[in-house]
Amino acid sequence: MFASMPTETLKEVTVYTDGACQGNPGRGGFCAVLQFGDKRREIVKGYRLTTNNRMEMRAAIAGLEALRYPCRVTIWTDSKYLADGIEQGWAKRWRSKGWVVKSGERAANVDLWAQLLALCETHEVRFRWLKGHAGHEENELCDRLSVEAAAGEHLEVDEAYEALAKQ
Repeated sequence: MFASMPTETLKEVTVYTDGACQGNPGRGGFCAVLQFGDKRREIVKGYRLTTNNRMEMRAAIAGLEALRYPCRVTIWTDSKYLADGIEQGWAKRWRSKGWVVKSGERAANVDLWAQLLALCETHEVRFRWLKGHAGHEENELCDRLSVEAAAGEHLEVDEAYEALAKQ
């Protein structure tokens, strides 16, 4: 579907993301702020037990899942793990090798990397790193909302993480 759509017809969307964790692992939260022209949407969720990296990844996934059709997307994140995982090709390489990293161990967060790679095949996505806690308005907002989500009530279950944690 995406490959047949001319790139000049793609709408340009900017997504700012952040994840937070109270303890690592611990209670977590994420925020994604989507901007398209004068439209804006915030997606915020909290989880009862997870990791910071998983929250960073879930923020990007939530932002991409919110799009109804293929778009050209720039995702701003303060997570080098997330940005480099896609931009440096690490996640694709891990997938091509059966989710095994250079050390021979299984890659972490395979469920989320697989989701993210599939979404990156639907959309034209660029990940850009920005320094966290450096005064960038949208990043500071995402950080604040992520922390609030982690501290909130009615937290969701990160089923994949909790299943691994029990092993």
